[in-house]
Amino acid sequence: YNAVKDVADSNFVPSTIPRECTPIHINLVARHGTRSPTKKRMRELDRLATSLEVLLSEVKRRLPEEDEALKKIPSWLWGWKSPWKGKKVGGELIPQGEEELYQLGTRIRERFKCLFDEDYHPDIYTIRATQVPRASASAVSFGMGLFQGKGSLGPGQHRAFSVISESRASDTLLRFFDTCASYKDYRKNQEPAVEKLKEPILDEVTSVLAKRYPLNITRQETSSLWFLCKQEASLLNTTDLACGLFSPYEISLLEWTDDLEVFILKGYGKSINYHMGLPLLQDVFQSMEQAIKAKEEHHTPGSYEKARLRFAHAETVVPFSCLLGLFLDGAEFAQTQRDEALELPLKPPHKRNWRGSTVAPFAGNNILVLYSCPTSDASQYFVQVLHNEIPVPLPGCDYTDFCPFEVFKERVVSPHLKHDVNSICNVKQEQPEPCSVTSKFLNLFHFLFSQKKDDEAQFHKHKHEL
Repeated sequence: YNAVKDVADSNFVPSTIPRECTPIHINLVARHGTRSPTKKRMRELDRLATSLEVLLSEVKRRLPEEDEALKKIPSWLWGWKSPWKGKKVGGELIPQGEEELYQLGTRIRERFKCLFDEDYHPDIYTIRATQVPRASASAVSFGMGLFQGKGSLGPGQHRAFSVISESRASDTLLRFFDTCASYKDYRKNQEPAVEKLKEPILDEVTSVLAKRYPLNITRQETSSLWFLCKQEASLLNTTDLACGLFSPYEISLLEWTDDLEVFILKGYGKSINYHMGLPLLQDVFQSMEQAIKAKEEHHTPGSYEKARLRFAHAETVVPFSCLLGLFLDGAEFAQTQRDEALELPLKPPHKRNWRGSTVAPFAGNNILVLYSCPTSDASQYFVQVLHNEIPVPLPGCDYTDFCPFEVFKERVVSPHLKHDVNSICNVKQEQPEPCSVTSKFLNLFHFLFSQKKDDEAQFHKHKHEL
């Protein structure tokens, strides 16, 4: 997160918030912090170690020791083992991830002091996380930073706070990607096509690596080395081993393939990717309306919510960013309003707005701040959107980052509300043909048997976290 949190569009000048305007409510939608590789990915790295051992043994037999080509092979590859070899569990928040969320909590408290001047109460500061441990651990890390010094626990004067989680099977706010049947079908069908899209780049890079080093490397090994590069860079702060195998241009190509995958499977590639997140958008908007009502009706401080804080996954943050219209130009925003798929991000060296590393890095976040701006006869309300803590322009608000609440409602939120998430997510069933009693019995038997398999598959699926 620290590598990208200060990345901003140099062509955009953030608004100067008028002095009379004060924040009255804040919404946060954040991804969990940096985590260790999942068990599936750790197995991939173990397979890579085995493959490299075979490749190096083969080249050692083929070339004499004094051969110059042999000297081109980086020394670290000989006898390399995965840094996570032998680890039995994976995917957990690591200390670096804890620190990312803890520091985010302290920065938000300092930035919006007037919002966090109340004594803690779960109805004033609502904290939600998915049931996946790295998300709830991120919520706890954030809360420790946010409320440090506000309690009496230990030298840091910490205090206890509540983190609410829904069952994974019914979490339509933060795990909508896991409760939307149509999306799961779409993703399952698209994943092979995405891999096909990536193949020419992987083949191109593989060919260059095979010429650079005397190794009969395959496309799969190139893919695994690229994954290792990203893990070393983000988790171990190391960029001179696996990343050192690739040139800067090759890295830009491989990053582009990652961006294609995020774009197609989680982003603007198809409208279902973000329309399934409508309950989250509605929840955010509803919290703003409630805050305005509390302000208008002069509710007593401490009797209404000031912050709604959520901790989830890239599959949550990316669709929510799309619902807000981030990373789009004017023509593209108009296309999304018509539910049209966008062109894929341009291949390097062409410039592109869509980069997964900045859209949803570990601890990546969107913060929506509701401001009250008193006038001579009434209050006016404005919404400011911060992406990774940086103000960003909203296409629906004429590319300003300080949007009148009614404009935000009319141009950003309302166009999405014409959709019904139940209609979007329920797989349409074809009408069955009339059938005999025997075939009905067979169908019932097949249904019961498949349900048993589905239940078993669901059980095993939930053992492996996203």
